[in-house]
Amino acid sequence: MRHADGDLARPAQQRPLSLRRRVQLVFQNADTSLNPRRSVGDAVRHPLRFFGTVTDRTEATERARRLIADVRLDPALADRLPAQLSGGQRQRIGIARALAGEPDVLIADEITTALDVSVQADVLRLLDDLRRERDLACLFISHDLAVVRGIADRVVVLRHGVVVEEGPTEAVFADPRHPYTRQLMAAALEPDPDAQPYVDDTADWADAADGDDIWTDHGTDGHRVRRWRALNALWQKEFREVPRAVRAPGRPRGRLDPHPGRKDPAARPHLAAR
Repeated sequence: MRHADGDLARPAQQRPLSLRRRVQLVFQNADTSLNPRRSVGDAVRHPLRFFGTVTDRTEATERARRLIADVRLDPALADRLPAQLSGGQRQRIGIARALAGEPDVLIADEITTALDVSVQADVLRLLDDLRRERDLACLFISHDLAVVRGIADRVVVLRHGVVVEEGPTEAVFADPRHPYTRQLMAAALEPDPDAQPYVDDTADWADAADGDDIWTDHGTDGHRVRRWRALNALWQKEFREVPRAVRAPGRPRGRLDPHPGRKDPAARPHLAAR
């Protein structure tokens, strides 16, 4: 995997500073990723000084306060310790810190896991706004299938670090073709006791990728599945011959739009999810 500024496959310490600036990470747990003995303003100022994007302490302080305002927080919070902020506020500080490097790519690693539902929605809307304002590409890592369906343009499903299915979000959720994807959807909790299951059944399967013969394409939109074989031959025959539309986790109709009322498809966030 490469970026215009260098090779992302190299260890982080060997990557040029310009590349390390361009790909930034927002950690899953803001509680442990912030130093409890330093102010949150200092957490944002540190990458500004590290990457050399400011010339002196005064400029670093001003830039840090602007970044905190950019994540929809009061800049006066810069003087507080992490313990004096709520979980959602701490996660926003983590986003502000990642933005200090002026990245092209923002990796959001399970950033809504520890937040309640209402705060999750606010953070997702914030990411949507920042993507538009800063022309960011976002890689959103999550196990929450409803959130993935609501924010992602494309989905990559991994099992033990290996991609087993990828494609446009609605294609993958409407017709999951790999058994592992179907297992994930079958395991998702549905609060409605009268709702139909997300998928009818799943298969016992084994990986069948061999050499260069790895993928099976489904359509022309980039939906592809790692080759596999069913251990039950009758199940495999039925699955291949009768594609099934399923109701994927999340709302049964449409996607979870972080900006309800915004109808322009071109205005959707360019997000990928795992």
